[in-house]
This record gives sequence, structure tokens and C-alpha cells, in this order.
Amino acid sequence: MCCRFLLPFLVLTLWHAVHRVHGGDPFAFFEWDVSYMTAAPLGVKQQVIGISGSYPGPILNVTTNWNVVVNVRNSLDEPLLITWNGIQHRKNSWADGVLGTNCPIPPGWNWTYQFQVKDQIGSFFYFPSTNFQRAAGGYGGIIVNNRDIIPLPFGTPDGDITIFISDWYNRDHKELRKTLESGKDLGPPDGVVINGLGPYRYNSSVVGDGIIYETVNVEPGKTYRFRVHNVGISTSLNFRIQNHNLLLVETEGSYTVQQNYTNMDIHVGQSFSMLVTMDQNASSDYYIVASSRFMDPAVRDRLTGVAILHYSNSQGPAFGPLPDGPNEDDTYFSMNQARSIRWNVSASAARPNPQGSFRYGEITVTDVYVLLNKPPELINGQLRATLNGISYFAPQTPLKLAQLFNVPGVYKLDFPERFMDRPPKLDTSVIYGTYKAFMEIILQNNGTTVQSYHLDGYAFFVVGMDFGIWTENSRGTYNKWDGVARSTTQVFPGAWTAILVYLDNVGIWNLRSENLDTWYLGQEVYISVVNPEDSSNKTELPLPDNAIFCGALSSLQKEQSNKYRFSEAPSFTSSAKILLSCILIALLHLKY
Repeated sequence: MCCRFLLPFLVLTLWHAVHRVHGGDPFAFFEWDVSYMTAAPLGVKQQVIGISGSYPGPILNVTTNWNVVVNVRNSLDEPLLITWNGIQHRKNSWADGVLGTNCPIPPGWNWTYQFQVKDQIGSFFYFPSTNFQRAAGGYGGIIVNNRDIIPLPFGTPDGDITIFISDWYNRDHKELRKTLESGKDLGPPDGVVINGLGPYRYNSSVVGDGIIYETVNVEPGKTYRFRVHNVGISTSLNFRIQNHNLLLVETEGSYTVQQNYTNMDIHVGQSFSMLVTMDQNASSDYYIVASSRFMDPAVRDRLTGVAILHYSNSQGPAFGPLPDGPNEDDTYFSMNQARSIRWNVSASAARPNPQGSFRYGEITVTDVYVLLNKPPELINGQLRATLNGISYFAPQTPLKLAQLFNVPGVYKLDFPERFMDRPPKLDTSVIYGTYKAFMEIILQNNGTTVQSYHLDGYAFFVVGMDFGIWTENSRGTYNKWDGVARSTTQVFPGAWTAILVYLDNVGIWNLRSENLDTWYLGQEVYISVVNPEDSSNKTELPLPDNAIFCGALSSLQKEQSNKYRFSEAPSFTSSAKILLSCILIALLHLKY
């Protein structure tokens, strides 16, 4: 009988224990085993990186403000970190998964990422951030859904489809990085893959026989949300679906002004979501195409990924030529298309303020950085890429740990605001970001290829881009009202892009080239944002209990068992499990 009275108490206690930890926001738990797999995306067997036997990896499908717990087992033969492209990790750069904030997970170890998708919605992706591993896969999608009380600014789609597009090499990631380390260029890719699969044989003289391709199955009359991510190495890709319009509705967490496009240029690291209505007569299947942009004509044919859109009532296979894309060399088309993407300032969204109420054009800029990219050059006999003449040197001790433990000599807060006329150098130079400052960053690309740049921890406003050299007068062309807020932007060769960012998220945050070859050669910098008045962890979470130590702090590291388990999962978990066991026992007593 006592169990009958104990059961309500146990349930109530468990409920309070859970809600006391995360304020009523649910937890989502995932267990991943990151390991090598054998695949043949372009018909050549090679080693790829999969997650729990899946390549590409599983979709993280969560909702605004949920707490995400991902236990990652590193079954590779080299260290691993996972970063979460576009997830802001409010107050929690400890979960960012880059070398400036985290020691990598050693082979055979597991580590548990814990973060909240606070005040975010939209389409993002994750990938391995070290050792050129993204070139072998290891990526997957992140969907952050609106809470039920926040309406979508469009009708609820009938389905949700994630598409990964990427350039691809038949050489594995270790060979590719050795090529870069030897001072050589990677050369053009061997092809383009869609969801890790090669092209449909639309032309037998271009595509070999026996290549497995992606098929997207749909129902006539239905509308689907396509979330398309360029997870490639260095190639801008144009995405299109034969005879279907693409209604752009969101990019990297911001709802956009809804416009129809026949095709969309998607640069490395960028994510878009588009509504596509199945309004054709299904006389045949339809081509889904991702083709390279701004590449040598001699290799363009092979740099075309083709998948199939299959209606359930389709009357036959796709046939004929592929749908036309833009002129291959027309960077003006691509820039004008990028300028046409605007923020939907009237849409509801998951933010402290309603979308569009943050009037960024009325805020006084406090800090200005002009970051100059030049073609890779030799530094101390090694080919390196630079920003403002500095090629980032990654220290053995992560910057964030060095900051917390006051380790001297790891980095300097002296990154120059503009390019300095001096020889290029290797350095660990960090941008000092004043807490709650409003920073203007101009990305000037004096190189010969399109570069994408990504900032962790924030969404920034893309307010301007143009060809030529940026000057003070360029501010007269800025969009000060509805420039889209996102985390990755392109910069065309011989051009500039201007972004504005409000530095309200404490931490050390990575600003990097998303082009994997340029990033690997050192084109990145970190921004340190410290709240000098916070002594109680109100604006930054403390060091997690499961932190891995390395470099100058290696002596603090405890041995880890190879047992596959959650490494120091949230503190409530053990108590909750005990309470849950008690409830189960009580229920058994009630039954018998």
C-alpha cells in the first residue's frame, strides 16, 4: 500500500528534478559512433566518414530552446571534433567544436556535447572540423523547428527533404591534406555528389555506368520544404530542379522575403530552404541538378551532380538535356541574386525580439575590421593562406582553456584592424571584441576564387557587397533595413562583402573561411568577447565537467575508459534515472 502513496511523490519529484535543470525545455539525446565506411560516390571505392553506419549522417531534428545532448564516440584513427554550423551556442562556446575552444576527442574516446538551440529556428548542418575530415563526409543536417506558438510565415509543408550538395575527390582526405602540406593545389574535383551519391546517367559520354544516384520520392500536388546545404570543399554550386520553381523562405535561421527562383547559387557552407510544389504532369521523372560555378570549361561537364525527382505517378524516366543554369562565368548574376535575398522583417521567429524589430541600421558602429584575403603564399617555406597578412597558427592549448586558466603565451589580442604592409607571418593573433559592441567587418577578397566566410556564435547582417575595393564611401550602398541575418556569406573574387554583428554572446568565436583548403592553410581568426562585469556565470556557462585537457593543461586530464557511454551527461540524468527506476519498481508493486 505504501507504494501507492509513494508513486505520486516520485513522479512529482522527478518532474521537478528535470524542470529545475532546464527550465521546462526538453532534452534530446543522441548517441553517435563516428567511423570509417567504404563507399563509391563516383564509382571508385574509397574510405568515407559515417556516423553510426550512415553516410551522410543522421538529421538532428529538434525545436527552438531544446537542449541537445550528443555523445560522440571517435572510432577514427585520428582526433575528431564536431562543429555545428550556424548554431549559436548562447553563452556556451565550450560546445562549439573547433580547436580554439576544444581539445579534440582522441581516437577510441567518447565525448558528450551539450548545448541549447536557444532562440533559433531554421536549417543548419554539422561536420568534423579538424584534419580535413569534412572532405570525407561526417556531415549531417540540423533542423530547428518553430515552437507551436510561433506560426510559420507560410503554409505547413507536406514534407521535409534535406539535400547535401558537394564537390568530391576520389582521393581520401588524408591524401588531400598531404597535397596541401606539400605546397600543391588540390586541382579540380572529380565530380559533384548529392546526398553522398554520384550523378544519374543523364549522358553516357559523361557519366559512367553503375553509379548509384539519389532519388527523391514525392506525391503530385504536394508542397515540400527542401533544405539544401553546400557541404563541399571549395566549389560554389548552382541548384535547380527541372520544370519546378524554388520559393526561397529561409536561410540559416532567418525567414526571407518569399521569392521564386528557377535556380540558386549556393556557396560553400551555405544553407537555404525552399518550398517546391509538385505541380507538373509527371509525364516523366525530373532532374535535380547541382552544377559547378566559375570553373574551367574543360572540367565543367564532370562537375555536375544529378539526382532524380520521382512523382509517385511518374510515367517514365527523366530524359533529354539538363535544365539550363546561369552563364557559368557570370559573377554579376550571382552577386545580384545574393543581393535579392532579403530578411522578412514581418515574420514571427524565435528571438528575444520579434524578427525585424532589431533595427540594425540605426545602431552606431563601434569597431571596424577590414579583413583582406590574398592568394595563398609561402611563409617559412610553407604554403599558407592569410587574413590581413596573418596565417593562423593553432596552439596545442585551446584559446578558451588558456583564457580560463590564465596560461601565458598562448595567444595575443592584437589582430590588426586592417592589412599591414609587412611580410606575412604565422601567428596566434585574436580579435578583441568588446562585449555588446556593434562591429562592422568588411571581407575584401583580392584572390581569384569565391571565398565563403562563417562566424560561429552569431548571426550577422549582410548589408552590402560589390566589386572593387571597399572604401568609406561604400557605406552609402549598404542595406540598412532588411539585410538578411545569417552565419555564412560569400565574397566574390575582386570584390567585398560587409557584415554587421552585435557582440552580445560571450565566448571565443571562430571566424573562418568555409573553403576547406583555404581554412586548412590558416585563413581563420578568433574573436574574444568577454563580459568584464560578470562574476556569476550569468553571461557565460562554466567549464563543463567533462572537458578534455591538452597542451599546457594536459596534466589535468583524467584517463577515460573506452566504454561507450555518455561522458558526464547532464547532472540531473543520474538522479532522474534513479527516480525513474523507483517509479518502475512502484508500478510493478502496484501490478502484483
